[in-house]
Amino acid sequence: MADSMALLLSCEHGGNLVPDPYRALFEGHTALLQTHRGYDIGILPLARQLARELAAPIEIAEVTRLLVDLNRSPTHPALFSFITRDLSRTEKEGILRRHYRPYRQAVEMQAAKLVEKGRRVVHIAVHSFTPELHGQLRNADIGLLYDPARPLEKSFCLLWQKELAASAPQLRIRRNYPYRGAADSLGKTLRRRFDASDYLAIELEINQRIPTRDGATWEKVKSVLVESLRERLAPP
Repeated sequence: MADSMALLLSCEHGGNLVPDPYRALFEGHTALLQTHRGYDIGILPLARQLARELAAPIEIAEVTRLLVDLNRSPTHPALFSFITRDLSRTEKEGILRRHYRPYRQAVEMQAAKLVEKGRRVVHIAVHSFTPELHGQLRNADIGLLYDPARPLEKSFCLLWQKELAASAPQLRIRRNYPYRGAADSLGKTLRRRFDASDYLAIELEINQRIPTRDGATWEKVKSVLVESLRERLAPP
């Protein structure tokens, strides 16, 4: 049984970079790369601030998910985008070898090191979501995703939600919204390796409306997230 919590951060969709060997594939898709389909808009500064102020290890990917989606399992149909799905098996294997496996293995190794030290890992994957999808407005500012079948994840998010609501009552904070925390993800893969008492997989989802429309509000939200998470991780 782990005796204290240790934060591990990851950012699977931090950027929209296209590695040089694949630039020809993305000709004509410059505008698309600037959208949510290319990366999680606005999220990288938050991930870095959390790591810096909470002194936590972090793994960041800045290669566009239109090349390969690092948050999808190897058999997921959306692992490769419409731009890369018709590549040859050899070409796809090259992408997996250079970009997909090293990133996922790095996150797993970070978690394993902490577990070996007797720590309970709180792995928070930092993401953002579009304010609107298929004509429907998303009714949340912050989403906390977890697997309801893992009680420690559920408890962590319930308490974190309460602390966030107390610090910033104007924010709409929802659990397992706009996605389900038990859906396919890097965290779900790692849950199969680590015991539920040693490893918590949580996704922090931020509505892109906040980082893109109001700089002052975004700075306040980032600070609230840092301090609430600091409180949540503090020893009892």
